[in-house]
Amino acid sequence: MIKTEELKLTQEWDKVFPKSDKVDHSKVTFLNRYGITLAADVYKPKDRTGKLPAIAVSGPFGAVKEQSSGLYAQIMAERGFVALAFDPSFTGESGGQPRYMASPDINTEDFMAAVDHLSLREDVDPDRIGIIGICGWGGMALNTAVLDTRVKATVACTMYDMTRVNANGYFDSENSEEARWQKKSAMCAQRLEDLRNVEYKLGGGVVDPLPEDAPFFVKDYYDYYKTKRGYHPRSLNSNGGWNVIGCESFINQPILVYSNEIRSAVLIIHGEKAHSCYFSRDAYANMIKDSKYTDNKELMIIPGAVHTDLYDRTDIIPFDKIQFFFETNM
Repeated sequence: MIKTEELKLTQEWDKVFPKSDKVDHSKVTFLNRYGITLAADVYKPKDRTGKLPAIAVSGPFGAVKEQSSGLYAQIMAERGFVALAFDPSFTGESGGQPRYMASPDINTEDFMAAVDHLSLREDVDPDRIGIIGICGWGGMALNTAVLDTRVKATVACTMYDMTRVNANGYFDSENSEEARWQKKSAMCAQRLEDLRNVEYKLGGGVVDPLPEDAPFFVKDYYDYYKTKRGYHPRSLNSNGGWNVIGCESFINQPILVYSNEIRSAVLIIHGEKAHSCYFSRDAYANMIKDSKYTDNKELMIIPGAVHTDLYDRTDIIPFDKIQFFFETNM
């Protein structure tokens, strides 16, 4: 028998964005294929009945559903979709032990489990399901699109390829055998240290206090995760971060290998001035290279936008475009 674990879910509104009076909000749990129970917020339009199109949302990497993904979900619900924002395994209100671990496999499965849940809901049309991934979950969303034929349309916003950045460093500045050897050696040593201490050492979230000479992208993250704009007590990035060894397996497990075989529609959105824009440009190029399915693929670059602008800047995030994309392709 498949059983879900008991989770303690916060019932009061504790999001970093205001509650909309145009949608109904509820909390749900569902199981992934590893037996981990995931927690999610469901947003539904108040003025719509019957079986509706649906969207699963997650990200950014190290964030929780009370932050950016919940905002996206609520706005998409205002636009007529059943929208589900979920906490990934080992984080937020979701289950999974030990805490603050990540996995390219398990986290891709989290998206597929969200599609499972939506497919079985009475208020969802199972033939009209899409997904939105933000930041590191943009890469996971594309990886899900490779695997899950039920997903009709995918949006990746301000995406990171977490396998690439873990293996190669930012801007591929550590893309060498020696640099990877040093990373792997340090993590192997940390594994034993954690076992000796009977606890996992945290790697630290966004740096605080902010150094005066911090690069812009660090200031950009600080402005979201460490201020009233986006701080949340359950967010890894707002607080202690992932375990030091939390992302170890990403170094040797590249995702998106078969992204040029995605048949469903994909829209990749990124800010022109984002430090991370190269992830989206390269992901799009690899997705259409030697592909038979290019007519429904699009890369949209937002002029002047930086990385976290697409977390919560509703004046910049192209929600009209996102709505049209889903309505056209689902």
